[in-house]
Amino acid sequence: MSFSRETKNELARIVPDKKCCMLAEIAGFIRVSGSIALAGGGKFKILLTTENNSVSRHLKTLFKEYYGVEPYIEIEEPSGLKRAKRYNIVIGPEDMSEAILRETGILIVKEGSNTISDGIYEGLIKTKCCRKSYLRGAFLGAGTMSDPDKGYHFEISVGSETLAADIRRLFNSFVDIHAKVAERKNGYMVYLKNSGQILDMLAIMGAHSQYFIYEDVRMKKELRNDANRRRNCDEANIDKAVAAAEKQIKAIETIKRAGEYEKLSQKLKEIAEIREANPDAALGELGQLTTPPLTKAGVNGRLKRLEKIAEEIENSREVAAKGQ
Repeated sequence: MSFSRETKNELARIVPDKKCCMLAEIAGFIRVSGSIALAGGGKFKILLTTENNSVSRHLKTLFKEYYGVEPYIEIEEPSGLKRAKRYNIVIGPEDMSEAILRETGILIVKEGSNTISDGIYEGLIKTKCCRKSYLRGAFLGAGTMSDPDKGYHFEISVGSETLAADIRRLFNSFVDIHAKVAERKNGYMVYLKNSGQILDMLAIMGAHSQYFIYEDVRMKKELRNDANRRRNCDEANIDKAVAAAEKQIKAIETIKRAGEYEKLSQKLKEIAEIREANPDAALGELGQLTTPPLTKAGVNGRLKRLEKIAEEIENSREVAAKGQ
């Protein structure tokens, strides 16, 4: 089962204690995942759709607790392009559909006529607890998130730019949450890509068990990534050290071929002999073989002096060759 589905299953077990939070959660779900149809005589019917049975039962509980009505659930079996079972929660006029639409701020009167609003009714999200509940309802209706072991992505899909902007403001009303909006072919998505912010969102919605599972996966990934970075860094340092040692040995050979080796100071001869005898040793190891022992900086300074002498020899040869 996907992480997203497991998260919705956990959230579906939460029944808010406060009536205002129940209403906010109902409104959030209807706004992102509901449709409205005429039921005859100017009356309305609400249709809420989900592919999660736990969510359908949860919504039924919320409507019963808040409105005292029990909407029925229609089940659509998979067919054609529909690969998953769908649960349709139907709320007709007899179940206070119009009152529900008005109380959730979805059905309003404008210029004397009933109009479907676009956006979030501010009266529903005045308190922090209600903002959390509204987001929980919106996620249950149109939210999804990737499994943390595959990537970091959390989103709520909506149908209009206005609603996307309102949902984004709702996200960002919480500390350190910085949601973004992207347009899609059939609407908009409000999303998070930062793993820390996604963790915060799980906590905000109340998915505490999923929070700890997500955090555990994230920490293990970061440890693996850190180990990989360290290994890559070590390998790069080894390659760099090998190349430096080869350059130093080549410089010593150049000095010897030019007959300049015996002219070197005793200190330079000592480090040259040690380097040739220990081509794979690190600078610190070479320093322990000198008398007296040298620091890495001291060893590096003497080897750089040998490279400089070899470079001067090569330059002299080039000048002489050009003179001929």
